[in-house]
Amino acid sequence: MTSKDDITGPRMAIPGATSDAPAFALSIVVPVYNGAKSVPDLVAALSELDVPGGHEIILVDDGSPDESAEVCRALARQDCPVPVTAVLLSRNFGEHNAVMAGLHHVRGAYVVTMDDDLQNPPGEVTRLFEATRDGGHDVLYTYYAVKQHSSYRNLGSWLANRTADLVLDKPRGLYLSSFRCLRRGLVDQLLAYDGPFPYVDGLISQVTQSIGTLEVAHLPRAEGRSNYTLRRLVRLWLTILLNFSTLPLRISSILGLAMSALGLLLAVAVVFERLFFDVPLGWGSLMSALLVFSGVQLLMLGLIGEYLGRTYLSVNRKPQFVVRTVVEGAGRPSA
Repeated sequence: MTSKDDITGPRMAIPGATSDAPAFALSIVVPVYNGAKSVPDLVAALSELDVPGGHEIILVDDGSPDESAEVCRALARQDCPVPVTAVLLSRNFGEHNAVMAGLHHVRGAYVVTMDDDLQNPPGEVTRLFEATRDGGHDVLYTYYAVKQHSSYRNLGSWLANRTADLVLDKPRGLYLSSFRCLRRGLVDQLLAYDGPFPYVDGLISQVTQSIGTLEVAHLPRAEGRSNYTLRRLVRLWLTILLNFSTLPLRISSILGLAMSALGLLLAVAVVFERLFFDVPLGWGSLMSALLVFSGVQLLMLGLIGEYLGRTYLSVNRKPQFVVRTVVEGAGRPSA
């Protein structure tokens, strides 16, 4: 077991991470946020899996305010049947950033990503891995016959998936689950992206169309409630909408043309009325038109500003993530 406590760079190269000869058949990446109570049970269950060729577990603590970091450290240091690596980020960067951090440490031929809340039964991991390996897909997404999320979380997932249908080059109606299995070659392609606003599923859709699906069970949340607040859902929605398409700009252009045409028609109508009818000019109608057109202009400017702001942050190398500590469990070669 080794531990590295100095802060590393945003995308620090991991020795052996792109080796042509994977050390394991499967790597399991688990982003952790407020998962101190559920992660020990998850690791215990994943450690008991029978994976031909061996597997490893990578826990990425995303700046949790609870004791998740200490729990992940302890799990990596304890005597475990499989290697457990704890990657502790310096602050909260977001789920997809945490997944990217974990992908930089994988050494498996295939990679499964899953949440820390035990809603995905650990026993399904082996079935997901084998289906991906035997099916020849680059990535295999899971879907659920019955989802056990709250109505609030289901609404957020529905909005994110409908937005992805509009802007991503993916099979229509594909459910973008965080419980997925990726082939190692695809993972290496994803790691080429080092921008501060990663959306793993968007990156996947840019790289491959070899996508499969597998129905799996979905369990009620074991502890607490979903960490996806309204703010996080909006941030995810904006990342999907703005980072992988110029569709919003095109819509704003079309909306601008439509409003200009409407304004021209209204101007003609006003002149016609003034010439042929004794109609007094109204302050209310004038202010209504002013507010509508001003609102549209501000919306377009805000949209352009959002694109420029993200470009500015990317050019100025805002880190995708910063690793504070890596604790590598027994059985994993030291970096």
